[in-house]
Amino acid sequence: AGPGWLSVRPSVPPAALMDALVLQERLVERLLSPRPQAPRSQPGRLKDHEKQYVGFATLPNQVHRKSVKKGFDFTLMVAGESGLGKSTLVNSLFLTDLYKDRKLLNAEERINQTVEIVKHTVDIEEKGVKLKLTIVDTPGFGDAVNNTECWKPITDYIDQQFEQYFRDESGLNRKNIQDNRVHCCLYFISPFGHGLRPVDVEFMKALHEKVNIVPLIAKADCLIPSEIRKLKERIREEIDKFGIKVYQFPECDSDEDEEFKQQDRELKESAPFAVIGSNTVVEAKGQRVRGRLYPWGIVEVENQAHCDFVKLRNMLIRTHMHDLKDVTCDVHYENYRAQCIQQMTSKLTQDNRIESPIPILPLPTPDTETEKLIKMKDEEVRPISACTSLVLELESK
Repeated sequence: AGPGWLSVRPSVPPAALMDALVLQERLVERLLSPRPQAPRSQPGRLKDHEKQYVGFATLPNQVHRKSVKKGFDFTLMVAGESGLGKSTLVNSLFLTDLYKDRKLLNAEERINQTVEIVKHTVDIEEKGVKLKLTIVDTPGFGDAVNNTECWKPITDYIDQQFEQYFRDESGLNRKNIQDNRVHCCLYFISPFGHGLRPVDVEFMKALHEKVNIVPLIAKADCLIPSEIRKLKERIREEIDKFGIKVYQFPECDSDEDEEFKQQDRELKESAPFAVIGSNTVVEAKGQRVRGRLYPWGIVEVENQAHCDFVKLRNMLIRTHMHDLKDVTCDVHYENYRAQCIQQMTSKLTQDNRIESPIPILPLPTPDTETEKLIKMKDEEVRPISACTSLVLELESK
């Protein structure tokens, strides 16, 4: 600056200068001091929360994965006289068309028709879950002039499936046993009578020890609500009167939520279910629904105010399908199996030889897989027998 100018510097307060120096010294100390290291977890040591966790809580997930991979099977029998909508209801339940090639017989052909057993098998997949569904139809049941023991072919078929499962279970290779046992029988009751007919009573009494019977009131759109209530009460009274054992819904566990308990109560109160079937889509109140179009209005299949179709579907597929299979295996099949073993034991004590109470089928020639399995078992046993003989020889010396 020139000689006439003065140099002016901004003045810093002494207190602020001291604070700045103190902060600078603390920062230098922090940078120079060694940092504390976090304790490293030693390999092989579990954390505290892992010590309280074993891992068997994942068992349901393992069972779920295995079950989904294996798939499920279910066999459903439908019985009842012709014209009650059995085929239509089955198609409505599973959203399939199982009766594409069905031929309807005229009155003259039905006179000489006998009760047949027709199986339809279809593989259904929903959200990655596979279901092998088998529908057992009984055309000709209840259509003859003389219906004496018209249920005999049906009971014979159920016994044959029990017999085949019993043979497979007692066989050499039990890994891939195919379960064709009937898990449920939907029995269709005509809505035009005043309760159960004699053929209805005799049919259910002949089958109630062999299969889970679910009685249905067919074509419920023929009746008004008050008539449906009276018919249900009459059927329930006659079922108790004749000692017919229909499928009983299991009791709810105490830890179930209220919604499930309410649903279970509604199912029990609705039996026997009054159902309507339809494969036709109609328009009602601006929405397309499955139903039946009449001059006086529309009957919606999935409307619970019109029929019990939704309750039947929920019971059969969503809530009680596994219980139906369990009752078939643990009750009906076990009764058949115990009866067979008891008869075999009595035959053994009488004749001092085992005779099967069921007709012995000709034994098939062993296939390649069976021979391979027998050979493998022999190879496993051979070293053991050799070692045993060597030990006995050394002990004798």
